[in-house]
Amino acid sequence: MSSSVLNNYSTIVDSMKIETGNRACPIWLLVNPKYSHDIYDIWAQIMYEIQDKVYRKLHARIDSRNIFMMSAVSDIGRIPNPIIEAEVAKEIIVLRESILEHQPKLLITFGTITNEFVRRVFDISPENGPKYWSTSNLGDEFERSIANFDITRTNWIPLIRRATKSCKHNKDWTYNESHYHDVATKIADRIIENKDSLRIWI
Repeated sequence: MSSSVLNNYSTIVDSMKIETGNRACPIWLLVNPKYSHDIYDIWAQIMYEIQDKVYRKLHARIDSRNIFMMSAVSDIGRIPNPIIEAEVAKEIIVLRESILEHQPKLLITFGTITNEFVRRVFDISPENGPKYWSTSNLGDEFERSIANFDITRTNWIPLIRRATKSCKHNKDWTYNESHYHDVATKIADRIIENKDSLRIWI
């Protein structure tokens, strides 16, 4: 991966507090503020692969500087707490209204907390809370979102925060790279298929 791509996202992560980018961009990223480095550790790898495939197919580049990145809540009330529940309810309303106003086409989330938060924003089953979002279920939901992709609406694309629990061995790195390449390829395919409906090009 080119150092310029990594440096760009590293700078964004360091300066990111609440949000960065342009809400008018069709691509939104939602991250847990406790894990803001997911932008660097996960998304930078995926975006590099997307750009590569898009360029090979379309000879075009996505303007990644405009991608809207937003910190979601870091606690969705695993333990009953009226104060936290009230704050989460407010955040759900704010994000729901923002999505209705700006109509992003890809809403990409990372891990358990952000996925459960967005499930509540869209009022989608299952209703059994964060415990649903195992690695296996997240993978299934990702595949379902790609299979049902519809450019006329907001497509929620849930991502696993980590392909493996750790990268202690070379095989772990290989698995991670393979996983993110596969994810990037499938997202890139949808972008390429709908290139004329997405205002994301440099």
